[in-house]
Amino acid sequence: DYLEHITSIGPRTTGSPENEILTVHYLLEQIKLIEVQSNRLHKISVDVQRPTGSFSIDFLGGFTSYYDNITNVVVKLEPRDGAQHAVLANCHFDSVANSPGASDDAVSCSVMLEVLRVLSTSSEALHHAVIFLFNGAEENVLQASHGFITQHPWASLIRAFINLEAAGVGGKELVFQTGPENPWLVQAYVSAAKHPFASVVAQEVFQSGIIPSDTDFRIYRDFGNIPGIDLAFIENGYIYHTKYDTADRILTDSIQRAGDNILAVLKHLATSDMLAAASKYRHGNMVFFDVLGLFVIAYPSRIGSIINYMVVMGVILYLGKKLLQPKHKTGNYKKDFLCGLVITLISWFTSLVTVLIIAVFISLIGQSLSWYNHFYVSVCLYGTATVAKIIFIHTLAKRFYYMNVSDQYLGEVFFDIALFVHCCSLVTLTYQGLCSAFISAVWVAFPLLTKLCVHKDFKQHGAQGKFIAFYLLGMFIPYLYALYLIWAVFEMFTPILGRSGSEIPPDVVLASILAGCTMILSSYFINFIYLAKSTKKTMLTLTLVCAITFLLVCSGTFFPYSSNPANPKPKRVFLQHVTRTFHDLEGNAVKRDSGIWINGFDYTGMSHITPHIPEINDSIRAHCEENAPLCGFPWYLPVHFLIRKNWYLPAPEVSPRNPAHFQLISKEQTPWDSIKLTFEATGPSHMSFYVRAHKGSTLSQWSLGNGTPVTSKGGDYFVFYSHGLQASAWQFWIEVQVSEEHPEGMVTVAIAAHYLSGEDKRSPQLDALKERFPDWTFPSAWVCTYDLFVF
Repeated sequence: DYLEHITSIGPRTTGSPENEILTVHYLLEQIKLIEVQSNRLHKISVDVQRPTGSFSIDFLGGFTSYYDNITNVVVKLEPRDGAQHAVLANCHFDSVANSPGASDDAVSCSVMLEVLRVLSTSSEALHHAVIFLFNGAEENVLQASHGFITQHPWASLIRAFINLEAAGVGGKELVFQTGPENPWLVQAYVSAAKHPFASVVAQEVFQSGIIPSDTDFRIYRDFGNIPGIDLAFIENGYIYHTKYDTADRILTDSIQRAGDNILAVLKHLATSDMLAAASKYRHGNMVFFDVLGLFVIAYPSRIGSIINYMVVMGVILYLGKKLLQPKHKTGNYKKDFLCGLVITLISWFTSLVTVLIIAVFISLIGQSLSWYNHFYVSVCLYGTATVAKIIFIHTLAKRFYYMNVSDQYLGEVFFDIALFVHCCSLVTLTYQGLCSAFISAVWVAFPLLTKLCVHKDFKQHGAQGKFIAFYLLGMFIPYLYALYLIWAVFEMFTPILGRSGSEIPPDVVLASILAGCTMILSSYFINFIYLAKSTKKTMLTLTLVCAITFLLVCSGTFFPYSSNPANPKPKRVFLQHVTRTFHDLEGNAVKRDSGIWINGFDYTGMSHITPHIPEINDSIRAHCEENAPLCGFPWYLPVHFLIRKNWYLPAPEVSPRNPAHFQLISKEQTPWDSIKLTFEATGPSHMSFYVRAHKGSTLSQWSLGNGTPVTSKGGDYFVFYSHGLQASAWQFWIEVQVSEEHPEGMVTVAIAAHYLSGEDKRSPQLDALKERFPDWTFPSAWVCTYDLFVF
């Protein structure tokens, strides 16, 4: 009921009445009803915070954020006598423009409301407070959480937090970040969660920066110095941040499951003695992973390192015994082992090169993402190519190098080689301090134990059937867990490749991941190539499947996108109807144009759109204004390095009813010989400010963030601005240090005003163009203005 009501309000962008008034009023209304029903053991306090602040962040290459009068709804549930310590639960009720934001993040706020109701009516007393933060500006790059943790008086009580997020729509909620350090938090989740789904692998992948996303977890960690747990729905990321993110797509089971987990973990933390003395338990990392969603295994990373090195010692003893035996007992084992290792590495390298050649060719002919709507295509194309190449190389080695060698002996040699390779991986990951090394430990320990158990069968003739049965049984656990992990990887990564920009060839990325997974999964079955009498049929079948799939992909049989109502996989397109004005050093307008600026968020650009809208073609490709910051276009966020292919369709000028105004208030010389420029800007709830220092000039400081200007990729400066309702004019200053004067001035600045809600976000031309887009696209459209000045 909560979820349906919040999403029925529609898109809730920061600064819109839908976000600032309707949603806030609904939340306060429901919280009041919960307060009336609460048990007298508990006390509920409610506060609506409207913070103003600024900070810099290294997300998306680095930029600075400024917010004014945004909204947080904060609820504190505590014992009647009060509490000195608290655990925080965080969600956000705002959404991106043009999306109802059911999964991201209305469902989390709905779960939090229900958890608040259950805890407040409980007859069990809490030891500590639980603070529920319903933040209204997360989609503005984490602004509301920063306003809360740096300015709210209750922030000082918080010892730990749980952040509820989404990278998909429904399914299981994955614990993908914990800490930093504070292993007791992982133990709390392990002890309390009823339906655990957690992985330290996801944590290390996410924190590596590979995934272009971030959550409020970063703000609480970096600006609040507070440890926490980050959870997110990860299934069906194809419709994340689109119009399809609706309440009816989130199964009741998913909501119930999330609620069970959040309630149990919050209750555990709010009654834990460790919360009050969290600083005592802060040191150390944890290895943690769930086993098929049934339970979680967790242990300190230092214990993990000991286990890993014990496994390595087992391999050293096993292989050392063979390698150090006299030559007359082992024959040419050392030589065969080293040659086999080289052959294995060659087979992996050539298979990777093969799939990359296929992927690059498919990208060049314009058939990228053919697997986006048909994942099996990627397996049939890249998976079969990898396996076929591995088998081919080893078949050649068997026929021309190992001609007069026993099949059983070769099978044992190549098993030992696979064991050695995984052992090297285990040593490397453990040495790097990565908790994910436990995967390599599993892939070494179980095969080694299996080999030791079936060693006699391996050597006996006529016992191959028994050997294979025991061998497969011993490999069951590592392979089952690997397949489970690989499923999660592709569940998360495949949709991301459909919104990763125009510069990263998604086929190359997916082919590399698939090839890597195939190499790992096939590593312990290479020995069967040498045990088998013939591999011709297998190679022929794999090659045939690969070739047929390749031809079908090249012919365009597999269309990347889908408008199927039950399972849509849309192409994302941004349409910005913009009027641009460029001013010279004297303040005169030297250039003015208008058009619809078009950005496709995947590698295929507009190639699939042009047949439907012929005027969107390469003849209207946008040209970079070399002397303007970020090429002179109204970037909403600094993602210019990810999307370099844009289109600019000429259109009439826009005239918003609430036009943006930007002016220089003062220009003064400082005692330290820099020039201080003070500006004032007014306009809609979202604006982007860009700065480029000219040759001989540097931006030394400004009134934003911590005072030190932060450059984006490419050397320009980007400031993301937003405000709630009734914000005052935005005043700020920058200081420019001039070492060499130039007639072109010392600095170029530009401001873009984004109209993301209300009537100003629309124009007749924008609406007409949007209607012409095919139903398998999701065009997100708004009006903006862009003004550039030189000083």
